[in-house]
Amino acid sequence: MFSIEHGFDATVVTLVDEGEGQTPPQEDVVVTAFEECVTLTQLDPRTEEPVRITLTMGQVRDLAAALDLPEGVYLRR
Repeated sequence: MFSIEHGFDATVVTLVDEGEGQTPPQEDVVVTAFEECVTLTQLDPRTEEPVRITLTMGQVRDLAAALDLPEGVYLRR
């Protein structure tokens, strides 16, 4: 399940793990897309502190391309 919210300066997508199968659900992942970067935030259940990763737009494009490619090393032009 996920939700999408459009704000003035960012689009926020929240990914909710529903705990399908036999694994317990993980904390929600919040993806915030700004004009210059994308951040991924997830609460660390051990420390109760948010962990944030920031990707440049180039890294986001590389990630999107990588999801459809076989194993290997690539240079995107």
